[in-house]
Amino acid sequence: MSSPATAPPAPSSLKRIVAASLIGTTIEWYDFFLYGSAAALVFNKLFFPDSDPLVGTLLSFLTYAVGFAARPLGALVFGHYGDRLGRKKLLVLSLVLMGGATFAIGLLPTHATIGSAAPVLLTVLRLVQGFALGGEWGGAVLLVSEHGDARRRGFWASWPQTGAPAGQLLATGVLSLLTAVLSDDAFGTWGWRIPFLLSGVLVLVGLWIRLSVDESPVFKEALERAEARRAGASERLPLVSVLRHHWRDVLVAMGARMAENISYYVITAFILVYATTSAGVSKQTALNAVLIGSAVHFAVIPAWGALSDRVGRRPVYLVGAAGVGLWMFPFFALVDTGSFGYLILAVTVGLVLHGAMYAPQAAFFAEMFATRMRYSGASIGAQFASVAAGAPAPLIATALLSDYGSSTPIALYVIAAAVLTLVAVALARETRHRDLARVADDDAEPADAAPAAEARTV
Repeated sequence: MSSPATAPPAPSSLKRIVAASLIGTTIEWYDFFLYGSAAALVFNKLFFPDSDPLVGTLLSFLTYAVGFAARPLGALVFGHYGDRLGRKKLLVLSLVLMGGATFAIGLLPTHATIGSAAPVLLTVLRLVQGFALGGEWGGAVLLVSEHGDARRRGFWASWPQTGAPAGQLLATGVLSLLTAVLSDDAFGTWGWRIPFLLSGVLVLVGLWIRLSVDESPVFKEALERAEARRAGASERLPLVSVLRHHWRDVLVAMGARMAENISYYVITAFILVYATTSAGVSKQTALNAVLIGSAVHFAVIPAWGALSDRVGRRPVYLVGAAGVGLWMFPFFALVDTGSFGYLILAVTVGLVLHGAMYAPQAAFFAEMFATRMRYSGASIGAQFASVAAGAPAPLIATALLSDYGSSTPIALYVIAAAVLTLVAVALARETRHRDLARVADDDAEPADAAPAAEARTV
């Protein structure tokens, strides 16, 4: 029987909460992915002009990777205060930080104007982006997971996940439009700034929507119980509780992220380099392929999330990890043809398989942790993995291409990540039937006690 905290909310209320999380994550991912696309297309010339073209791309991707390095710090800070103060306040702050940094990049002088200070400032703003995104993801998926109907948690929690392809779609679409209507000189001189400045308008819209939703009822109930139980006593830090009771779940989450994160950035970011340098495809063609693939990705994520409600998080996740690994050699073979149709097929199938991992991930990670440490636990598991996975993926792929002149080492790199994810998820416990409210303030539940929670249905 459902507890009050897990009873389904009114459909209109839940849709508003989903919309607030989706729009916020779309804007933040738009900002983050916009940088990645610009790093592949123009930043090497604007901020690292004295380098060899491929070396310049490597340096450009290095500043791209810096954003990932800041994400664990964002996960720690936002997770701590999100578990203490609530999800909503921290989500508003993350949106302001991300949007402000992106807008500032649009105003940034280039190397031709201020010399070496330009890439330094670019790196600082990228750090702010990464810090904000490190705190955004956990709060957005938890706000929906803790509000939503437990029987359809996988479906509803997958909607904030669609913010990633929606942001990719928006960022790539704007860049594709600009490269289509502007000359290369105009785009390189001033056109690239337009998408970054547009972020300022998007943030205002996102704040208006995000400020209108209520705090998670599961969190509020857990906070009240914790205050009543620990009146006059100091409360253990969420991070300490996570590492003490949920260390196994953190490791599982990190392993689960490897194939998901690495494959995504190879398919959407590195492909812009590979297709234009090795396959002889134009920038416009490569961007359009990613644009179409991202649209399909957006559509299939809720379907994968709904399937995880029926068969479980682990089976769907395992299908995605195995599928991505098996697809890598056909993926590069299709790109090498230089055909626009085959390029679309390569990117789209890759993203559909990626969606099988990404869709159940939100509910899967949320269900691993108790409420008063859930923001910290889910964020730490997801964002610490990004340092070893998504951050170096374009760098490693570009370096492998530079050293070997072949896609084979890159395919093997993604396959190795897929194997690691398969092992991690295979060792995980199924979480589909866990009641988020029943572990609302159970700080004493160790990782090894989790099987008991699996039997608690809502």
